[in-house]
Amino acid sequence: MIVDFQGKVAVITGGGSGIGQACALEFVSSNAAVAVVDLDSEAGRQTVSQLQEKGGRAEYFQVNVGVRSQVERLIPEIVSKLGGIDILVNNAGIQRYGTVTTISEEEWNEVLNVNLKGAFLMSKFAIPQMIKRGGGAIVMTGSVQSVAAQRNSAHYVVSKHGLLGLTRSISLDYGGQNVRANCVLPGAIDTPMLRWAARLDPNPAKVLESCDRLHVRGAMGRPEEVARVIVFLASDLASFMTGEAVMVDGGLLVPVGGMAFQQSGTGAAKA
Repeated sequence: MIVDFQGKVAVITGGGSGIGQACALEFVSSNAAVAVVDLDSEAGRQTVSQLQEKGGRAEYFQVNVGVRSQVERLIPEIVSKLGGIDILVNNAGIQRYGTVTTISEEEWNEVLNVNLKGAFLMSKFAIPQMIKRGGGAIVMTGSVQSVAAQRNSAHYVVSKHGLLGLTRSISLDYGGQNVRANCVLPGAIDTPMLRWAARLDPNPAKVLESCDRLHVRGAMGRPEEVARVIVFLASDLASFMTGEAVMVDGGLLVPVGGMAFQQSGTGAAKA
């Protein structure tokens, strides 16, 4: 079956790069009008230029999704320029490192404001617009860290766990008004944010190699591999899916003890 979003408007936060940019390209290729929301104006405008070069209808909006006043102004502006809102991809996110005793309150707020509060605010103001159009679909970009954890990432882990809870609350509270909400849980995806994180290590290449080895196929995921799942969840093909945590992790969470254990521990033993 072919996904066709003709007449639909998709709003993508963090749409200037990585998974968000890949989503924008996928939605445009399926005939949706796209609102690219990103704090980075250069990245956002470049993405919109790519979409328009492909013949797509797209607009860029510079917003800090963690600030209520900006989001409250944003939603009517999108409706005015593009005609409404049918799909919301809450994808904006940042990564920072630290434990509960080493991070500052400011660092905690920074991560939670973008990753979790931003999704709350965008949903808060977009859902009424969806209901006006007979319903809609929300997809959150969570993480395998929505159900598991990585050391030295307390605020990030909490934000991604929170996104899954927010997804399920929205699906329950607004299902009767034909608003669905689902959450994708990517593994390590080769995005600018992941490569930024790798550069924090003295040996970035070793970090990237380790990220590859996390997955069953021995390689990280690509942004478009996640984007295609997001597009599916936003489409009528997924009309009976809501409140779901959808793994897009290349099997990262499948092997007991992780892939290193499978390759060198008892999992590597020959029958």
